[in-house]
Amino acid sequence: MFKRTTVLIYGVLSYVVFFATFLYAIGFIGNFLVPKSIDSPAEAPLWFAMLVNSLLLGIFAVQHSVMARPAFKRWITRFIPPAAERSTYTLTASLLLIAVFIGWQPMGGVIWNVTDPVGQAVLYGLYAFGWTLVLIATFLINHFDLFGLRQVWLEFTGRHYTPLRFKTPGPYRLVRHPLYVGWLFVFWATPTMTAAHLLFALLTTGYILIGIRLEERDLLKAHPEYAGYRRHVPMLIPRLGGQGRGGRRVTPAGNES
Repeated sequence: MFKRTTVLIYGVLSYVVFFATFLYAIGFIGNFLVPKSIDSPAEAPLWFAMLVNSLLLGIFAVQHSVMARPAFKRWITRFIPPAAERSTYTLTASLLLIAVFIGWQPMGGVIWNVTDPVGQAVLYGLYAFGWTLVLIATFLINHFDLFGLRQVWLEFTGRHYTPLRFKTPGPYRLVRHPLYVGWLFVFWATPTMTAAHLLFALLTTGYILIGIRLEERDLLKAHPEYAGYRRHVPMLIPRLGGQGRGGRRVTPAGNES
């Protein structure tokens, strides 16, 4: 019982760190309510800022991809309880994102700056839409499983973990990765695009495209049904004039977001 309680507390604390990081990220990327944001005034030489920012995002991307792979999960559960694996992924990702917030080097330089109030309202609306879609997408595929709370609760109550079933709720019938669509809105919808923000958007978009390939490779191995779903439902951009014909969708327990 002590082990189960410890795992539960660990999972809950990991989720609390994640949620606080999630809220801070809204202000960091959106440039409000935080002491240093993605578009703060430049403080270091351009070459140094690009190097540091690329390194921070690169480490975050490697962690996200490596720890989501089945081989890594099998390895790490030799040392930690299987129920704590997803919480460990969540906590590690959150701590690395906090490192991005702390170490981020603003770069100055304005790529575009929308001053029209209507244009600003539209872009902030799209930014809010992106965050909303991200959050909704996690709940549609089981938010608490995605961030490890379901696993530690089942362990605490003495029940075996069962993988989530194959389904296509809501926007998953339109695109295979609405979660990533939401992130793209978050990264690109801004009235002021600085050089640092552009670097962030480009690197994270590139990572998303690579991460999708890795994630879908694992899904195809684990769930033969995913091949048909992938044939009929587009990846990120909905088809005009109708919904995809994907039937059901695999809930990605190894999702990299």
